[in-house]
Amino acid sequence: MKQKILIVEDEPALRETLEYNLSRQGYAVISASDGKAALETARRSRPNLIVLDIMLPYLDGFEVCRILRQEMNVPILMLTARDSEIDRVVGLEMGADDYLTKPFSMRELQARVKALLRRVRLDKEDAESTPAPRAKIYRFGNLRLDVSRREVYLNEKPIRLKPKEFDLLLYLAQHKGQVLSRDRLLEHVWGWDFKGSSRTVDVHIRWLREKIEPVPARPTRLVTVRGAGYRFEG
Repeated sequence: MKQKILIVEDEPALRETLEYNLSRQGYAVISASDGKAALETARRSRPNLIVLDIMLPYLDGFEVCRILRQEMNVPILMLTARDSEIDRVVGLEMGADDYLTKPFSMRELQARVKALLRRVRLDKEDAESTPAPRAKIYRFGNLRLDVSRREVYLNEKPIRLKPKEFDLLLYLAQHKGQVLSRDRLLEHVWGWDFKGSSRTVDVHIRWLREKIEPVPARPTRLVTVRGAGYRFEG
């Protein structure tokens, strides 16, 4: 079965170009031209990946990404017309998996799409190849990580983490006391083919601090080591 890609782009010429080129790559392509239509189409068709422009009528790409991320784990590649760091950071904060700045080459977009879909496929294969994961639980005071169930508890109350937040926290916990660079965290948590910047790590660390630190502005568990990276203190 062909993998389904939803393109959300209000510029007709670019939308048609994306549809044509991704279809030639063997994908089943559907499209929407505004934010409201994007939500309706994504909910109805359940695509394998979404290419999402930021500047859209009715609802912008940031809001569409935020809403979809609460409803599904589909990978989202955001398109921005400005080479602005704040756009990229906001996109990541809303839950985007990757971003691409206009103008871009079609070959670059195809490579990003392929990499995102490959990562999802490998994650699924890893899960299916391990029928009985070990019951592994990490405890750090009032914080508990249940690896097999992919659940985190603080004071025995469940904390809702995004998949990559859990993966990052687990990797840090498995290397308690060690200083881990942003590049190392990117490689081991996001994969060597991830095209995003090290700011991705900073954003996810901030999210985790807001959920597990008593005072996020003065972290005691996820400590910043200036010029080196992060260290998990437990």
